[in-house]
Amino acid sequence: MFSKISLGRYYPAHSFLHETDPRVKTILYGVYLVTVFMIREPVSVALLAGIVILQLILAKITPGILWSTVKPMLPLALFIFIINVLTIKQGDVLFSWKIITITGYGIGRASIMAVRLIFLIISTSVLLTLTTTPLKMSDALEKLFAPLSLIKVPVHEMAMMMSIALRFIPTLAAETDKIMKAQQSRGADYDTGSFINKVRGYITVLIPLFVSSFRRADELAVAMDARCYSGGKGRTKLNPLNLTLRDVLTGIMFTLLAVLVVLVDLSLR
Repeated sequence: MFSKISLGRYYPAHSFLHETDPRVKTILYGVYLVTVFMIREPVSVALLAGIVILQLILAKITPGILWSTVKPMLPLALFIFIINVLTIKQGDVLFSWKIITITGYGIGRASIMAVRLIFLIISTSVLLTLTTTPLKMSDALEKLFAPLSLIKVPVHEMAMMMSIALRFIPTLAAETDKIMKAQQSRGADYDTGSFINKVRGYITVLIPLFVSSFRRADELAVAMDARCYSGGKGRTKLNPLNLTLRDVLTGIMFTLLAVLVVLVDLSLR
């Protein structure tokens, strides 16, 4: 199950978004992050859905990859939906029992909140992890945050840590899946029993996972030291980032689309 998680995993392909400058994609991710949290109306959500579909087409992301990206977040989206349904009391009452009150307005708001989370996950994957290698991601973050180096912020090291963290998400997911299968072969059961028993069962996964994570971190540190890595000072790039006119136009186009969605949403309130 965990080995199929695609969050943080690079999806190799020759597509429009794969070839777009990672700095542009990082900025666009920030733009759409703000857009997702600003919209409230169903029409603007539908417009954002159209933009997300366009991004998926430009990135040549298959339905299988998309499903493996969204599936792990569905329980969280369902949790957000239920919490909002139970806490929003405005609108016509559809169901009421003791302290539980469900309204039509609450269901609509809760649906929008859950969909916004799904859009956020898809945009994160399409604009960053699935279409950008960890090395390019590190280079993009280092370039974007370069002004912070004037106040002695270790920009290169921060970018390196962020890219390594993203890279190790699928690795840890695969390691978790391997440990669970090894424990199940020894009689462990993660599917039956009470909630407390299931939590206790997962302790047999967490301890080996922590040990494996520390071992991988130590191996990575040794490998970087063996290659004489000493930070970003004086380092050169084999393949430096080059911002083209197409990249600039892509950034402008998607930014204008995001602004359009926000303006439509504000006009409908």
